[in-house]
Amino acid sequence: MASWSRVRAEDLPETPPPGAVRLAAVQMEPRITENERNLDTAAGAMEAAAAAGATFVVFPECALTGYCFETPEEARRLALDRDGPELARTAEICARLGLHAVVGYLERTGDGIANAASVVGPAGVAGHYRKTHLPHLGVDRWVEAGCAPLRPVEAGGLKTGVLICYDASFPEATRTLALHGAELVVLPTNWPHEAVAKADWLPNARAYENVIYFAAVNRVGTERGYVFDGRSRICGPTGDTLVQGPNDEPALLLADVFPERARTKKIRRRGEEYWVDRIGHRRTDLYEV
Repeated sequence: MASWSRVRAEDLPETPPPGAVRLAAVQMEPRITENERNLDTAAGAMEAAAAAGATFVVFPECALTGYCFETPEEARRLALDRDGPELARTAEICARLGLHAVVGYLERTGDGIANAASVVGPAGVAGHYRKTHLPHLGVDRWVEAGCAPLRPVEAGGLKTGVLICYDASFPEATRTLALHGAELVVLPTNWPHEAVAKADWLPNARAYENVIYFAAVNRVGTERGYVFDGRSRICGPTGDTLVQGPNDEPALLLADVFPERARTKKIRRRGEEYWVDRIGHRRTDLYEV
């Protein structure tokens, strides 16, 4: 079993305090065409996360399958079924360890493929999302765009919204999830070196403008000529960085999420003298195109 370097939020206690859900972001290196190995790697990370007190675990985009496929035929051959043995094994691990996990993979659909992430718990798939906004890159050149309404999933003590990679470049997506009650938005991603600058600001901006927790979980390593720079990040409702991963190695990022803090949109700086409400103060009467 691979060893996982743990990157903990500052002053993180050994066990989560009352009202908190411990979140683990798994910055891993998937191997394309090696689905079984990827699942074994994910299983080891879940063991390490549970040992660190985490009950909610998030993996990168296409963590179980890889991303940089060269043809749609190759991609469909290596895609997974949502009700297949891989997610069934993930659910078994969740049941044994008391976890919920957001796991990314290439999904085989009726006639094609989708870039997907499932929220998996002890009872199986509790929620499912297909990537909505598609760049001309990797397997996204051939996948079906998701069309389901953006809604959070209630699982593991959190209302969690799921987006994938390029989706976060559209602020409307995170805002919609926040308006529907998301306390945490997770972003399984494969940010290559060419796009990695956004790792320094995008997670913080989405957390800040919606007063939620935001976790961007990137991969590391090289896949078919693309270099992925890691730098996964978990941000708090004030836009602060709670914990950030390295740029060149696998790691397990750990932070505590307090759902009540994300529900409290009115932020008091000096009581009634100075406060802000970035949800309540919106001027929707002016937002027209």
